[in-house]
Amino acid sequence: MNDIAAQLTPRIERRRRMDVMLKVVCLLASLTGLAFLAVLIARVLYEGYASFDWQFLTSFPSVLSPESAGVKSALWGTVWLITMTAMVSIPLGVGAAIYLEEFAPRNFLIRLIQLNIANLAGVPSVVYGILGLTVFVRWFHLGRSVASGSLTLSLLIMPVIIITSREALLAVPQTIRHAALALGATRWQTIRSHVLPHALPNILTGVILAVSRAIGEAAPLLMIGALTFVTFVPEGPLDEFTALPLQIYNWCDSPLTEFHHLAAAGIILLLGVLLPINGAAVLLRAWQRKKNSW
Repeated sequence: MNDIAAQLTPRIERRRRMDVMLKVVCLLASLTGLAFLAVLIARVLYEGYASFDWQFLTSFPSVLSPESAGVKSALWGTVWLITMTAMVSIPLGVGAAIYLEEFAPRNFLIRLIQLNIANLAGVPSVVYGILGLTVFVRWFHLGRSVASGSLTLSLLIMPVIIITSREALLAVPQTIRHAALALGATRWQTIRSHVLPHALPNILTGVILAVSRAIGEAAPLLMIGALTFVTFVPEGPLDEFTALPLQIYNWCDSPLTEFHHLAAAGIILLLGVLLPINGAAVLLRAWQRKKNSW
């Protein structure tokens, strides 16, 4: 027995050293990424804080007077865009997840659909822009409107919503379903009254992260021909629009340094929108874990 222990001791020590080395490498990689991120955020804050004021939020863009330019049209365009995107993608995505997980038969066709949904979640966003340009702008003749942009972004984030919602439903114990069915509840009553309340925090986490991704996307909007300079606020789904990522892109492309400061202020505004949304997702996840641990 002692001989076996003597033979295994060097291997155990070697594995422990490798474990420590791997932890150090992962820690250094994480700290390096955080350091670069901190430098970028610090530079953005340094360049944009002077331009970030109430006038910046309430003024329209200008190509001649950077000191009076603002993001009013881009901000309201983003509000229109994300509101319509959420209205389209959330019901369809969550509904598709409920059908695939709770009602769909386990056959080859359903497995093929699930595989394609998983593949679509990894498709580059510019491909969805090409699809939106072909289908919504040209076939449906919606033009470069808010409707075209929101439908394109809905296609972009719907696979993510479906996957995260299915995982949330799958995490609900089967005993809850069996107990409800044993007491005489229908399948839909079981899902509505028992399964969905348990899965809702995780579903909301996936939905929030998907919508926050849509807020920062510029490539699909550029592909459908969304405008980068707009001096009006959209009043309906068929109006032309711009969005914060497009306005920031337009200012970054300008040769004038003053517009670069405005782009930094726009990035601050975009971060101010995205960070609370992502923070809400983190808090929901933490609350769900604490709830499950009780």
